[in-house]
Amino acid sequence: MTTDLSHAGASVPAVEPVPTDDRVRCAWGDSTPEYVAYHDEEWGTPLHGDDALFERLCLEAFQSGLSWITILRKRPAFRAAFAGFRIDAVAAFTADDEARLMADAGIVRNRAKIAAAVRNARAAQQVSEGLSTLLWSFAPTAPRPRPATMADVPATSAESTAMARELKRRGFVFVGPTTAYALMQATGMVDDHVATCFRATRPGAQVGSAAGIRDHG
Repeated sequence: MTTDLSHAGASVPAVEPVPTDDRVRCAWGDSTPEYVAYHDEEWGTPLHGDDALFERLCLEAFQSGLSWITILRKRPAFRAAFAGFRIDAVAAFTADDEARLMADAGIVRNRAKIAAAVRNARAAQQVSEGLSTLLWSFAPTAPRPRPATMADVPATSAESTAMARELKRRGFVFVGPTTAYALMQATGMVDDHVATCFRATRPGAQVGSAAGIRDHG
């Protein structure tokens, strides 16, 4: 049996919190050392830059059907295998590169997801305004209520649905509304730290109550 303790969507086994400090976190944020670091330093923190957003887009797609902890633990290998997720470099990958990736045990060896990363790099090259600008154009601008509990965090939003639709129109694949929402959570386009989390009290955090963290596929 698993309990949903992930960031934007990884199902992980129910475990005792990792001893860290006296700060209160979102429930998943204490479940492994990797999650502690990711929760405290990355998740919900605004991230900009075409290559940086491309990396997150790829990793969210690779996570589909897997736990996010698997992706976090493999991230150094992913970065090495995918040339640091530089868009132009990945767009230039050939069939030989895809065969190399399929033989790399350090990453998730899924042929469709590997091909999608290459295809998405090529699609990103065609985004005249830049991938970062395009993705951030879907960030909500109206005030959003702070999730009271993990169960209050949605799987999708009107904005993530619109983002997924536009990405598909521009030739991107493996990015549905739930993956798009996970991307928005991970890169700070939305802030879904729950009300009791210490990250919810930082300057600029949204306020309110009731608005989850869930699996995406």
